[in-house]
Amino acid sequence: MKVLHGISLKVLPGEVVCIIGPNGAGKTTLLRTISGLNRPGHGSIHFKGEDVTGLKPHRMARRGIGHCPEGRRVFQQLSVEENLITGYVAGRGKSYEELREEVFTLFPVLGERRSQAASRFSGGQQQMLAIGRALMGSPELLLLDEPSLGLAPLIIHQIFEIVLKLAESGVSIILVEQNIDLSFQVADYVYALEHGSLQCSGPAAKMATDARIKDIFLPTADAHAAP
Repeated sequence: MKVLHGISLKVLPGEVVCIIGPNGAGKTTLLRTISGLNRPGHGSIHFKGEDVTGLKPHRMARRGIGHCPEGRRVFQQLSVEENLITGYVAGRGKSYEELREEVFTLFPVLGERRSQAASRFSGGQQQMLAIGRALMGSPELLLLDEPSLGLAPLIIHQIFEIVLKLAESGVSIILVEQNIDLSFQVADYVYALEHGSLQCSGPAAKMATDARIKDIFLPTADAHAAP
């Protein structure tokens, strides 16, 4: 686990905040700390004005923080419906049926194949299921860790379109992503990490032209941008 130090960030309602940086920068550790999977050794986490530092993941979920981890991690032997059930958080204002239908509207293929096991799905469809499962908690803040990892370009664009739709609906999103071009297209604000610390940050439009992003943090940006 990467040690984090000197990181301060905030996310406004309906805002997409992108976290970028080279491998080992601490991006995944940051998301895991926010969602309660890692306990911070110092510092604090505030959500909607409440100090939630050190709360367990299930308590974070009940407060409205959803986490879609790197690598999808859906339950392979469970059906779509069963996977969605595992993500449902009662008492968040919407019924399971309402949330399920919202997920099926965003990802029609999940509704069409709701009784099939996740193991029969492609990587892109499993990523849709992983995001759908996170949405079953009716999150106000959604943490997305490398949602485009290993996916075909067409599916990647579909995932990013969903990110924009969620933000437009009022969901705040913290996105960890290596697809730099698309990240800057959807992000409102960008934070760049290196060696577990914050190196620079700013509005996406400004950061997109910052030479440090390409030259220091993401020397392989051209490779990611290539078709």
